[in-house]
Amino acid sequence: MTHFQSLNPATGEVIADHRIFTKSEVDSAVHLAQKGFMQWGKLSQSARKKVLLRWKKEIANRLEDFAQLVSAETGKPIGDSRLEVSIAIAHLSWAAKKAGYYLKEQGRKPGLLMFNMQAEVHRIPFGVIGVIGPWNYPIFTPMGSIAYALAAGNTVVFKPSEFTPGVGKLLEETFSKASDIPNVLTTITGLGETGKFLCESQISKLAFTGSTRTAKLVAETCSRNMVPVLLECGGKDPVLVDKDANLKLAAEYTIWSAMANAGQSCIGAERVYVHEKVAEKFQAEVLNIVKDLDPGISYGPATMPKQLEIIKRHIESATNAGAKMLYGDVNSVNENIVNPVVMADVPEDCSAMTEETFGPTIAINKVANMDEAIALSNASEYGLGASVFSKRHGYAIAKRLECGMVGINTAFTFAAIPTVPFGGAKQSGYGRIHGPEGLYEFTYARTLVKPKFEIPLRATSFKRTAGQEKLITKLSKYFS
Repeated sequence: MTHFQSLNPATGEVIADHRIFTKSEVDSAVHLAQKGFMQWGKLSQSARKKVLLRWKKEIANRLEDFAQLVSAETGKPIGDSRLEVSIAIAHLSWAAKKAGYYLKEQGRKPGLLMFNMQAEVHRIPFGVIGVIGPWNYPIFTPMGSIAYALAAGNTVVFKPSEFTPGVGKLLEETFSKASDIPNVLTTITGLGETGKFLCESQISKLAFTGSTRTAKLVAETCSRNMVPVLLECGGKDPVLVDKDANLKLAAEYTIWSAMANAGQSCIGAERVYVHEKVAEKFQAEVLNIVKDLDPGISYGPATMPKQLEIIKRHIESATNAGAKMLYGDVNSVNENIVNPVVMADVPEDCSAMTEETFGPTIAINKVANMDEAIALSNASEYGLGASVFSKRHGYAIAKRLECGMVGINTAFTFAAIPTVPFGGAKQSGYGRIHGPEGLYEFTYARTLVKPKFEIPLRATSFKRTAGQEKLITKLSKYFS
């Protein structure tokens, strides 16, 4: 098989045929990207900024083309697709404008023992960055790696999901119109094996977004060539609702977080811990919102068909364990669209509470206090994001959560802020995209030191005397 088809998950309609890159073709793409790096990496930050801002303009001018393609390949509503493209543009703009500031050469104080030395730290691009992107946010998520890697001076070989290859090709197409340097951003299409070939190639670093299981295989493969990896994996994100929370707001954000994009968000809400004193009111607010959702309009189908089996299994597991079905049940899982499911009193050892569901479901459990809510939130093997709703205690609660990102009286919004890092802990991966940390992620630190003037005391010399050694020892005791 040399080609594969991308399909509209809502209709099953064939969108386009795409080439399956072979191992030799992937290696060739990486080799050409290495040549591109010889030019792109030598540009000044100002010159790269101009190219990236031209690319931003190209994408903005074709925002509707991107949005329509995202909707066709994922099935999500066009409004959500437009929002996704807009946020991706914002990240590209920030990376282009701020890379020069955050990656500039830094002087460091050498300390009294080395007072005659000048010390500097430079941020150096790795070279060729391989990016393997997901299907649920096919432009926003990979842009968090692509834009920051390019702004830092690297070239990129991008392997989009086989469910959303067209978005990847359009990114390459628009970039080529903004840049005179070839092979700076290359898109390779294919199935899982093509991604494996990219991991095995002569890239300098790999950024991967996907399941924890696949991430471990990616890290193992890359380790054979000592290729560092950035892994953004799944989550089982909690929402903590305290007794003083604005319940209408908490319910509104929670249901959007849980069910927008058909629940197919790594940072989407999957479990709620609500104070027992307000639990019934919160559930009522949730049900008022859920009953008005229109599956197929409010959100689209499951983009990846096999996810339907996982969603159904989790609902069955919760039902069999004695959970209450407040809205919907196992019959909510249809041929390609899942109707909303709201569960309550779900046992903590149930798969619906421990494994990522990736569907429009939410589990709501009562807690006696926020100490219990925090303990249950942190008990998960995942540590990606979380949301806290409290008028007085949100900040204090958020500081105790073991995860990479927390929204206080909000949800999801940290992903749209270019200045802050995005990423998780524990089984949710490691490394960061976005913000200054996202720029640092695609560079390595190089230290430069040189004498500003010579002094008689030379610590690193075979001509060093016993007297000088005593002096060095005294200096280290009193001035270190």
